[in-house]
Amino acid sequence: LKDAYKSINESFVHASAENECKVSLKLIHSEHINSSNVAEILRELQGILVAPGFGLRGIEGKIEAIRYARENKIPFFGICLGMQCAVIEFGRNVLGLVGAHSTEMNPETKYPVIDLMEEQKKIKGMGGTMRLGSYPCMLNKGANVYRIYQTMNISERHRHRYEFNNEYLEAYEKAGMLAAGMNTKDNLVEIIELKDHPWFIGVQFHPEYKSTVAKPHPIFVDFVKAAIKFKESKS
Repeated sequence: LKDAYKSINESFVHASAENECKVSLKLIHSEHINSSNVAEILRELQGILVAPGFGLRGIEGKIEAIRYARENKIPFFGICLGMQCAVIEFGRNVLGLVGAHSTEMNPETKYPVIDLMEEQKKIKGMGGTMRLGSYPCMLNKGANVYRIYQTMNISERHRHRYEFNNEYLEAYEKAGMLAAGMNTKDNLVEIIELKDHPWFIGVQFHPEYKSTVAKPHPIFVDFVKAAIKFKESKS
């Protein structure tokens, strides 16, 4: 349903104008993706964005799409749940954490790489556990996102409940998935990147909420730029 992601679609319009190109969006239902057809469905794409969402529906298809983007060095952008699925995919297929998941989808998972913070678990009314509104984030100076933002301190809008589980952070960074941006006040991972990938970024926040015609969001602008570069490298 196009309107479900209207702000993301509009952000691509803003980013395409900034890059003086036209972005052609192919909207793909993740419930239709599996390991046997993922290459056929995604092979013509120059960039893959996995969008926000809630719940179990279509999760395995999102994870397969991310694996395809990671293994084939296709520019990848994950927003909110899309970032969390990238963490799950990396845990399963790189770290070998069989059945790694978010406790949102599988409360009994042996490897809860995405989980509620301890203080959230004590809250009974689920609406009260969401992280809403604008939060600060400090960028890693060596990260791709630092180059994109050209500043160390940013502020972005949030609308989510579950977080990267910091118990696994050391193992992830050792294997090549870096915490490129942190909420230092609460020690929360806000941005992940892959070291050995030309453009692989997942953000816990919603950059589409701040993109405008007059001021396109820098991550969308750079994602489109990376897609153009990928297309040129293949032609």
